[in-house]
Amino acid sequence: MILSALAFSIMSLLVKVVSEYGISILEVVAVRSIISLVISGFTLKHKGIAPFGNRKLLLFSRGLVGFIALNCVFYALTSLPLAEATILQYLHPMFTAVLAIFFLGERSTGGSLICIALSFIGVIIMVQPDVFFTPSLVKLDSFAVLVGISGAFLSAIAYIIVRALNKTEDPAVIILYFPMISLPISIILLWQDFVMPSGEVWFYLVAIGITTHVGQIAITKAMQTETASRATSFGYLQVVFATLLGAVFYHEVPHSGTLIGAGLIIAGAYINVTWKRKALQLKD
Repeated sequence: MILSALAFSIMSLLVKVVSEYGISILEVVAVRSIISLVISGFTLKHKGIAPFGNRKLLLFSRGLVGFIALNCVFYALTSLPLAEATILQYLHPMFTAVLAIFFLGERSTGGSLICIALSFIGVIIMVQPDVFFTPSLVKLDSFAVLVGISGAFLSAIAYIIVRALNKTEDPAVIILYFPMISLPISIILLWQDFVMPSGEVWFYLVAIGITTHVGQIAITKAMQTETASRATSFGYLQVVFATLLGAVFYHEVPHSGTLIGAGLIIAGAYINVTWKRKALQLKD
């Protein structure tokens, strides 16, 4: 999960960079899908595994939900400061904890409830700082915030589907379905808005594909050995990485509302993890 957090943070920075060259979100998704398709196909061939898996409808659903979620995340990254966009995406542990109760039968704990409460309060403080702090603080774009939250919710759905698929499918098969679904949809929707990349933009696009693929492999592996809510909670370091990268490359200094909101969200995720760990130790 730490490797996944670092990879996704670098990917986020690069998405923000290529948007400055006039490259659309769908084009970034298309290039990222091509790279993932090649890597996944090679991996499956090397392992000698059939590419289409067993639970095709659920695999298709994972690919489609992942495609929509990624577009939401990329939009937030290009419309908001890097730290704020990443913090919104990190709401997915809260959504995952709730969805895991209903769809995976994972028991609700006090830690999960605290995580949900702190995450909710944290995002309110971050998005509406004027309610808690001085009116001079810059407010975030409301639509971009809504899209970012939607991306987090859809990511949580994707994680729940991955958790269910891990019982019957190889991780490479699960990952393969994302580019299989996202590539044709991206090409159809992109159509006349395609911009031919040049120079260093090609490097950035390829790096986005590689870092995203590394992040997906890492998180898929992590969720094979942990419950959905616990595994995703370890990604809190992505907030730290994104804040540092935003400060270094864009001179973005998060305001007090963002820092306090991020602290509450991370604290909630941490409590959720440690609460379940202690519960397992007492059970043993």
